[in-house]
Amino acid sequence: MSQRNPVVLVTGASSGIGYATALAFAERGARVVGVARREERLRELMERCRAHAPESFHLVGDLGERAVAEGVVDETLARCGRLDVLVNNAGVTKHKHVYHTSADEVERVMRVNFMSCVWTTFAAIPAMLRQGSGTIVNVSSFASKVVPPREPVYAASKAAMDAFTEGLWSELEGSGIHAGLVVVGPIDTEIWDKLEEPPAFRGRKYPPRVVTDAIFEVVAKRRYEVTAPRRNPQLALARLLRLLAPGLVRRGVRRMDPVPPELVEAARRRAEQGLRLGQGAARE
Repeated sequence: MSQRNPVVLVTGASSGIGYATALAFAERGARVVGVARREERLRELMERCRAHAPESFHLVGDLGERAVAEGVVDETLARCGRLDVLVNNAGVTKHKHVYHTSADEVERVMRVNFMSCVWTTFAAIPAMLRQGSGTIVNVSSFASKVVPPREPVYAASKAAMDAFTEGLWSELEGSGIHAGLVVVGPIDTEIWDKLEEPPAFRGRKYPPRVVTDAIFEVVAKRRYEVTAPRRNPQLALARLLRLLAPGLVRRGVRRMDPVPPELVEAARRRAEQGLRLGQGAARE
């Protein structure tokens, strides 16, 4: 970030990765704009950010709404005059078996996890073109590479972000704008407390700072894709097996969290009643 007092917009800034990232940018002198739905958390964050970057501020809104997603970029430009780094980190979890998931839930996840990234990016690119520079960092998940049990919807939203970002690598060539992808492994955030169904994962969870470090690497070194945590043997092996032995990965996932026969039969009974997926599941 060669720009003096660069302007950095971080979505999903009220906790976890977004909170740590916003604070880290402020500690380095950036004017931070934190965006999320929980204003109390954002106020606390801004108190800490302003100790290092007094011009930092927050914006409250639901990024699953297009007007809000575009509006936070417009408001940042109106108040700061420029936007140097956009970190698309906002996301919602969806850890439910497909038999228990409704189409409305899928749409909500896609709007927050993927479409908000598109809306903010499309709003930011014209300003970055006028500046002749800018960086867009999209925070994805390793679930998009190897899909865990009960995660098809969440993984699909992140896979869409991956493809979108990879497309930007060539689309933005020669513009002065850089787009990078941070692929996140198991991170110790409150998202684990929001899972609708118990997780099968029992491994180590890493602190949010490993993702923040990866984001800085994308910005400072113009990396295209960084995995966080770096050099994790389990993630590296999982990705390799996904390419070379996909059948082995499928068997491993099934053993990790097998589908109980009674769950299938309950779904079959609901189907025989004419119910769509997700309907009636909460009563069983």
